[in-house]
Amino acid sequence: MIQFILDTDSLTLFQEGHPAVCAEFLRQHSDAVAITVLSVEEQLSGWYTQVRQAKRPERLAWAYRRLSESVRFLARLNILTYDEQAMQRFEQLRKQKIKIGRTDLRIAATVLEQGATLVTENTRDFKQVPGLKIVSWSAR
Repeated sequence: MIQFILDTDSLTLFQEGHPAVCAEFLRQHSDAVAITVLSVEEQLSGWYTQVRQAKRPERLAWAYRRLSESVRFLARLNILTYDEQAMQRFEQLRKQKIKIGRTDLRIAATVLEQGATLVTENTRDFKQVPGLKIVSWSAR
């Protein structure tokens, strides 16, 4: 059963080997932690931008290397889709005029539909979402 869903910022900390985030991840059962396809989209979009903007061969090689590393890393994680139930929850939240970004609101809707806790550093925005449980693993 999924208990924790990593927001994109916490996913990035995990990828970068942040000690507290990695330790907390390792404390969890393998089926208890997931990410959303929305975080996958955010990360891959960033690397696609790097590839398109690269002017020098070494920068292009770096961007493709990082893209391939990200794909390999992400493929090892439990990735939740953005399904119809989450879309309906997103629409309900959107009608409440919560002032956070569209992708973040979609992530929140997915977490709510899963009955999980969102692991994020962005507590300022996400605390606006009614009923959303949030936690930070970075111990900042």
